[in-house]
Amino acid sequence: MSVSEATLKQFSKAEIADQLRALGVNKAAVLLVHTSFREIRPVEDGPLGLIEAIRDVLGPSGTLVMPSFSGDDNTLFDPETTPASPDLGIVADMFWRLPGVQRSNHCHAFAAIGPYARVITADPLPLPPHIPASPAGRVHDLDGQVLLLGAGHDADTMLHLAELMVGVAYRVPKHCMVAQDGHAVRVDYEENDHCCERFALADGWLRQHGLQSEARIGHAHARLANARDIVKVAVENLARDRLVFLHPQDAGCTECDEARQSIGR
Repeated sequence: MSVSEATLKQFSKAEIADQLRALGVNKAAVLLVHTSFREIRPVEDGPLGLIEAIRDVLGPSGTLVMPSFSGDDNTLFDPETTPASPDLGIVADMFWRLPGVQRSNHCHAFAAIGPYARVITADPLPLPPHIPASPAGRVHDLDGQVLLLGAGHDADTMLHLAELMVGVAYRVPKHCMVAQDGHAVRVDYEENDHCCERFALADGWLRQHGLQSEARIGHAHARLANARDIVKVAVENLARDRLVFLHPQDAGCTECDEARQSIGR
């Protein structure tokens, strides 16, 4: 524990659960969580304590979902052994390892536990990763909630789903490895990818319509919204400007420039 962390108040699991309820997390909900434990900590029992607090709020009828993809395009994915991408944080990497948690059998995996876990994780490899027949799409179908816990909308997979629903024209080349007849085979595809910084626009769109709750959870800023509301406001704004999530050409963003250059290619 760092000196700075040692000076911070440690929140009990019960306190975290109470804060989540006050934020609006619903008992028995389908809840997709994107989290940075670094922003929340310290919490009683660490990352596991945070997971337990969330599950306490959801109850046995709720379904907890987290991203669990590998981030490694050049290695075969094994749902039993492949770590979650370091970009997803310690909570997501701990979650998929817990007893009873189900995980997608592909490199764009999500993990889930609860009554709808199988529905959310059962689809085959989605290409690109956030098509309607994907874990993010299933959370949307189930009218789930999205909790951004110490993270912003730049981590919000619902916005990639919205891009695909309106048919944005940008696609950048990607690849992954899959097992075929006992061998590793490279699969090339195109993805609606960019830097995602302008996903932060969703904050204003949701706040304008009173569709996003915000509060402190532990030491982190948290956002909560319904998946369908996130997609709805994004689709409305993308319908007006299909490039709204890309930085302007003179902004010096390499990833957004690559996405722009892919249009019509």
